[in-house]
Amino acid sequence: MFRIVSRRAYLWLPPIAYAALIFWLSSLSDPLPQVSILVWDKALHAIEYAGLGFLVCRALRGEGLGWSWTVALAIVVTAMYGGGDEWHQAAVAGRQATASDWTADLVGAILGAFSHRPLVVVLFDSGMSGRRQ
Repeated sequence: MFRIVSRRAYLWLPPIAYAALIFWLSSLSDPLPQVSILVWDKALHAIEYAGLGFLVCRALRGEGLGWSWTVALAIVVTAMYGGGDEWHQAAVAGRQATASDWTADLVGAILGAFSHRPLVVVLFDSGMSGRRQ
C-alpha cells in the first residue's frame, strides 16, 4: 500500500506543485515584471503550460496509459486547467482573462505533452540513464 502511495506521489506531486505555482502567480497583479517586460506575454503562457503539459503527461504515462491516450489526456487536462486559470485571473485586480492567453496555454500544453515521448526515448532508450522506461 505504501509503495502505491509513494509511486503516486512521485508521479503526481510535480504537476500538482507546478499547477499550484501557476495559481499563485496568477493571483498576483503583476507577476515577475522583470521577465514580462522582456518576453512576449503569449510566449510566457506557452512556456508555462508546456511545463505543466509535460508533467501531466509524465504522470499519466506513469499510471500505465498508452502514449496516444497519455498525450491526448494531458493536453485536455492542461488546457482545462489553463481555462480555469484564465477564469481565476478575471477576479484578480489588474489582470484579465483573454481567449488569446488561453490559446497560448493550449499551444503550450500541446508542445509539452508532445515533447515528453521524444525526451523519454532520447534519455532512457538510448541507454543514457542505465534503465529503460
